Amino acid sequence: MMLVRFAAILIAVFLAAPLLVVVPMSFSTAPSLQFPPPALWLGYYERFFSDPNWTGPLLNSILIGAATAGLTMVVAVPAAFALVRYRFPGRSMFNLLLMTPLIVPHIVMALGYYVYFGELRLLQSYLGVILAHTCFSIPVAMLIITAALKGFDLSLERAAMSLGAPPLTVFRLVTMPILAPAFVIAGLFAFIHSFDETVVALFISGRDVATLPRQMFNSFRMEADPVISVASSLLLAAALVGVMVPTAVNSVRRALNTRPSTIAS
Repeated sequence: MMLVRFAAILIAVFLAAPLLVVVPMSFSTAPSLQFPPPALWLGYYERFFSDPNWTGPLLNSILIGAATAGLTMVVAVPAAFALVRYRFPGRSMFNLLLMTPLIVPHIVMALGYYVYFGELRLLQSYLGVILAHTCFSIPVAMLIITAALKGFDLSLERAAMSLGAPPLTVFRLVTMPILAPAFVIAGLFAFIHSFDETVVALFISGRDVATLPRQMFNSFRMEADPVISVASSLLLAAALVGVMVPTAVNSVRRALNTRPSTIAS
């Protein structure tokens, strides 16, 4: 047991070590990436939020990620229902086709999108990046939604239909509320996948549609700008908040549910 704990601690330290370097560098006064920092200040944070070369890609990543999440759900939800609840010719091939982006290396897919979107005049456009990111996000969303559908109790829908509810009403009042957590998680994963994607953005997005990962890559390759550490620290903070907020909400709910009720005399 002690050996397992030691191995777990060792792995955690190994994974967290780069973060312990990146975050202090974001507060450094050094003109380049340097650790340990000679002194601390907030100048690079001010530069990040005031420089259009950084705020523009940040807004682009948020916009593209939100559009990708919405388009992914529009495609993934009907496809998941079709694969789980219906049997039709070519079902296995259709499922394999949807899972292809998880199998093929991103660099190969990016090259294909570059050639194909070039013919469609979608290079260096928001629509081109959103479509490419959607193709990469659909498999992840499909896996989440299909897993939820396989555990769904169909008797609930049959009971609603036996009472005279039409299919759309059954979906809105029965299916949707039960599967809502899976839908939210799938959309969130699609947004994160799009926000973090770099390879396709390097091939398809141009200067005006540059995403934050593309800007970080270009900045590191050309000048090793210390603002990169600020962007990395902010992404880390956003990830921590995304993990801690649901945990805190669930803890508060459990505390409220287990609190003994007082009866007024």
